[in-house]
Amino acid sequence: MTATRPAVLDLLPAELVAEAARLDAEDPLAAHRERFVLPEGVVAYLDGNSLGRPLKATRDRLPGFVEQEWGERLIRSWDERWMARPTELGDLVGRAALGAAPGQTVVADSTTVLLYKLVRAAVTARPDRTVIVADTENFPTDRYVVDAVARETGREVRWISPDPATGVQPEEVAAHVGADTALVLLSHVAYKSAFVADLAGITAVAHDAGALVLWDLSHSAGAVELALDDADVDLAVGCSYKYLNGGPGAPAFAYVASRLHDELVQPIAGWMGHADPFAMGPSYAPAAGVRRLVSGTPPILGMLPLQDMAALVEQVGMPAIRAKSVLLTAYVLRVADEALASHGVTVASPRDPAVRGGHVTLDHPAMQQVVATLWERGVVPDFRHPSGLRAGMSPLSTSFTEVAVALAHVVDCLQPTAP
Repeated sequence: MTATRPAVLDLLPAELVAEAARLDAEDPLAAHRERFVLPEGVVAYLDGNSLGRPLKATRDRLPGFVEQEWGERLIRSWDERWMARPTELGDLVGRAALGAAPGQTVVADSTTVLLYKLVRAAVTARPDRTVIVADTENFPTDRYVVDAVARETGREVRWISPDPATGVQPEEVAAHVGADTALVLLSHVAYKSAFVADLAGITAVAHDAGALVLWDLSHSAGAVELALDDADVDLAVGCSYKYLNGGPGAPAFAYVASRLHDELVQPIAGWMGHADPFAMGPSYAPAAGVRRLVSGTPPILGMLPLQDMAALVEQVGMPAIRAKSVLLTAYVLRVADEALASHGVTVASPRDPAVRGGHVTLDHPAMQQVVATLWERGVVPDFRHPSGLRAGMSPLSTSFTEVAVALAHVVDCLQPTAP
């Protein structure tokens, strides 16, 4: 954004524009915004919950990686640094964003592949239990993977149908688990509404029934504080291209509590997860610890942006990042109430910040066309069927005035056309 005040801000009440300016002036994280690539063609970016902006540090070091680690060291880089990258980077992600002690997090594969590995490993580890508990409001991949594993292994899926406005509650989980439950799979932050589930409470409910719990942290990591070890979480998975700014197709991360390392057998046995990869032996023997989740050759190039952002998250600290995230989403709610409600926009996200993640969903029957128009103007939120605009703010790269500009454009799109 330029220093010139955008004329579209005149569509918002003056006090809202002034509030955005004040919040920017008081923001202790404001200087970090300049660490990101900020092209002039993007007027406002509110899709950090789908794809985070790239860091300038990543942009600047990629050529050096090509010249040195890849170009000069060539195959030697595997012995020198790359073989350890999945677990070293996993430890950084665990330390910076997950509340996980070393040796429990690994970076490898896509979210879908890691999700499949963990679901399959979990139900195999509970052979006398026949039920997987999941919810109908979860992201499609989670539902599809659960259904596929259930069919492959002869299990039953017991579906929770939560209120989208409140998300899955501990008492709903308690009503669906029992002595026959092998696994409970849920998302910590709902991808539609941004409702934050009671991670510790639900984990305890599942454990009381003897079940394992697998949390999808795709909309949590880097936006919401997590304490996986303290909550006694069993398993978790998440993507790295949202609030962790790993870039399109960036590898995902998986967390497996250390107490389960020897118990879980992941279903895709590959040479990189072998105890001695270069032995090239006739049979598979899993590596010790969480590295056994690795299957094929790790995506080393794809790990570079994630490494840069995870280091920045660790430097800034999740408490500060979460504090700004709460302020950003609260500002969206205020604009929605004072400038968008009169145009028929409703809020589909929690108003209580304790159970609101890093995005706010705004509903309107015309929102699909509104989002298409916004994209043409260089204002980029995303759309979710049937009528939701998701405003996803990445605390380290999003300013409050940027949010104000984006929502002022929404007002402009919804204004009645003059006869």
